[in-house]
Order: sequence, then C-alpha cells, then structure tokens
Amino acid sequence: MTALAFDQPDLGARLASLGDEQLDDAAFGIIGFDDATVVRRYNRFESQAAGLAPHSVLGQPLFASVAPCMNNFMVAQRFEDAQAEGTALDATIPYVLTLRMRPTKVLLRLLAEPGAATRYVLVQRQP
Repeated sequence: MTALAFDQPDLGARLASLGDEQLDDAAFGIIGFDDATVVRRYNRFESQAAGLAPHSVLGQPLFASVAPCMNNFMVAQRFEDAQAEGTALDATIPYVLTLRMRPTKVLLRLLAEPGAATRYVLVQRQP
C-alpha cells in the first residue's frame, strides 16, 4: 500500500476506505466529520500538531468547538454549499490557523462527496 499524499487526486475515496490506524500513518492532519459537523475521525498527526487529544475532539462539533477559526465563508460555508447543492467539494486553500496557537500557515484541503457519510478537512503545515 502506498503512503497517503496530501495532493493525491483520489484521496477522498481512499480515506473512506481506510481504518483509523492507517490515517495515523499520514504525514498531514486529517479531520473527518459527519453531516452535523461532529468530528468522527482525527488522526495522530493532527492531534500532535494542534496539541488536542483525540478524546477531547471526537464527538465535538468541528466548527463550533474544535476549530471555530474555520467557521467562515472560506471553510465551513464551502461544505454547507456543497451539501445543499449536492455537489462534490475538493478545494485546496492557503489558510492561517489561529486558535490555541500562534498563527500558523497551512494548506487546507476540503473534501466532500454527495451522499458520503464523512467529509474531511486535511491540514498540511507549511515549513
């Protein structure tokens, strides 16, 4: 099995087929959430980079509790729009994380497929 790459074209489908241990092998952050924006998947890389233990993140609303700095038109609204329109979302954007840390430049990849149980925010830290 090949390693996960932040920019691989089929990543949304691949993530859905992997177990949590396989997500922990990724060299970037992976946050998976359901239609109600409740976090259902949270990998080791993101936990260590953000300093948030999985037990404090899993089961929490992503945009209200875990990452309110993403509750805006650039991130949360894109997921809402894709869901309302029944369209796929695969967008990579430069972003600055600001919650619980000094401002940190990252790339976010937003992934959602119509009808999929889990949508994803991927976080690649910039060197």
